[in-house]
Amino acid sequence: MIAVLSPPRYVSRGQLHPRLAGDVRVCNPEGVNARQLASAEFLWRLLRHFALSAGMLVFSILLGVAGYWWFEDLGPVDGFLNSAMLLGGMGPVTMPQTTAGKLFAGCYALYSGLLFIVTAAVMVTPVAHRLLHRFHWEADE
Repeated sequence: MIAVLSPPRYVSRGQLHPRLAGDVRVCNPEGVNARQLASAEFLWRLLRHFALSAGMLVFSILLGVAGYWWFEDLGPVDGFLNSAMLLGGMGPVTMPQTTAGKLFAGCYALYSGLLFIVTAAVMVTPVAHRLLHRFHWEADE
C-alpha cells in the first residue's frame, strides 16, 4: 500500500500545527519544564568538554610531530616544539627546508587556527548553555 501525504499546512506565527497541538514539547527536546543541571552534573559536563578539548590538542600535537618527522626529518622533540609553537600561535621555530615541509607547515598552521576556534567553542558551550537556561528561566506558579 502506498501512503499519499498531503502537502504541509502553513500556519501563522505563534500557532501550532494541528498535528503538534497536543504535544508542545516537540519544539523543545529537553522538555517544556527542563531544569538546570545540578552543580555536580554540571561539573561532570565541564570535565567531559575539557577532556574532549584536551584530546583534540593531544591528537593535534601528535599529528604535528609525525608531520615534521615525516616531511622535515626533525626529531620528536623538535617536532613537538614546532607543533606546540604553531598550535600556540607563535609560529614555527625551525623553518621548513623542503617543499613538502613548507606545504605541511602551511596546512598545519591553518589547521591550528581552526583548532583554536573549535577548542574555544567546545570549552565555552556548557557555560553558555547554563547561562541561557538561567536567563530563560520560567517561574513555577
